[in-house]
Amino acid sequence: MFSVLTGTWSLGWSIAVFALAAAVTVVCSARLATLGDVLADRTGWGEALFGAVFFGLVTSLSGIVMTAVSAVADRPSLAYSNAVGGIAAQTLAVVVADAFHRRANLEHAAASVRNMLFGCLLVGLLGVALMASFSPEVTLWGVHPASAVMIALYWGGIRLIREQGEPMWHAVRTRETLPDVPEEEQAPGRGGGGLWAEFLVIAALVAVGGWAVARAAERVLDSTGLSAGFVGAVLMGVVNALPETVAAVAAVRRGAVTLAVAAIIGGNCLDALNLVVGDVAFRGGSLFHAAGSDELFLISAALVMTTVLLGGLILRQRRGWLGLGFDGVLLTAVYLGSVAVLVF
Repeated sequence: MFSVLTGTWSLGWSIAVFALAAAVTVVCSARLATLGDVLADRTGWGEALFGAVFFGLVTSLSGIVMTAVSAVADRPSLAYSNAVGGIAAQTLAVVVADAFHRRANLEHAAASVRNMLFGCLLVGLLGVALMASFSPEVTLWGVHPASAVMIALYWGGIRLIREQGEPMWHAVRTRETLPDVPEEEQAPGRGGGGLWAEFLVIAALVAVGGWAVARAAERVLDSTGLSAGFVGAVLMGVVNALPETVAAVAAVRRGAVTLAVAAIIGGNCLDALNLVVGDVAFRGGSLFHAAGSDELFLISAALVMTTVLLGGLILRQRRGWLGLGFDGVLLTAVYLGSVAVLVF
C-alpha cells in the first residue's frame, strides 16, 4: 500500500485517480455550502466574512496541498501555475453560479461591501507576487521576503474588513437584492460541535483529494509532453476551482448569494497565499523567481479577471449581455483566451 502512495503511477492510474479525486471534491463541496450557510449564521460572522475566511480556506485546501506537493517535488512551474491558474478558474466560477441565479445578475443580488474589499485585497496580493518575480533574487532561509509581506497584507486586510465600522456608503437595495440576514434556526437538533466536526472531516477529504491530483498531474506532465503552465493552470487549476464552483452553485440555490461570491473571492485570496506555501516548500530558491513567461502571463490574467469582477460588483447590472452581464461575458472571454495562449 505504501509503495502505491509513494511509487511512480502509470498514466492510466493517474487519470483514474485524477477523475476520482475530482468527483470526491464535487460531492464534498456541495455539502460544504449547507454547512457554511448554517455556521455563518450561528457564529454571527455573516456570509461574506465567514465565506471568505473559513469557507474559503476549506475550499482552497486542495489547491494548497497541490502547490505544496508540486513544490516539494521540485516542480516550481507546476506549483506556481496551479496557484494562479486556480485563481483564474475560480473567478470564472462566478459566471457558472450566475447561470443558476435567474432573478438577476449574481453580482447585483450579492451586494456586499466586504466582498468588494476582499476583491481589493486579492488585487494587492497578486500585485505583490508579481512585483516579487521582478525583484532582486534575495531569500532568507530559502524564502523570498515577499512571502512575509503577503502574509502580513492578508492578515491586516482581514483585520480591517472584520473590524470596519459603519461603511461610508451602502449598496442600493432593489427587489433583486438578497441581503445577508441570519435565517431561522437551521439544522435543528444538531449542536455546533457536530457541525464543525463534519466541516473538518470534509476539509480533510478535500485536502487528500488535492494531494492525489498533484501526484497524478506530475505523471501526466511527464507522459504527455504538455507544458507545466497548461497542466498546472488548466488541468490542476480546474480541479482546484471545483470546490468553489460547486459550493457557489449550491449556495446560490439555497439563496445564500453573498456566501457564494465570498467563497470565490475569499478562496482566491487564499490561493494567492498558495504562492507563499510553494515558496516555503520549494528548496531550490525563490518560487517567485522560478516563474516563467507562462506563469507570469497567468498571474496577469488573474489580475485582469479580478478587476473585471470588481467592476461587476460595483456597477451591479440587473441584466446584461447574454443574460450574464458585461463582467460574465468578459470573464469567460479572458479565461478562454488565456487557455488558448497556453495551448498554442
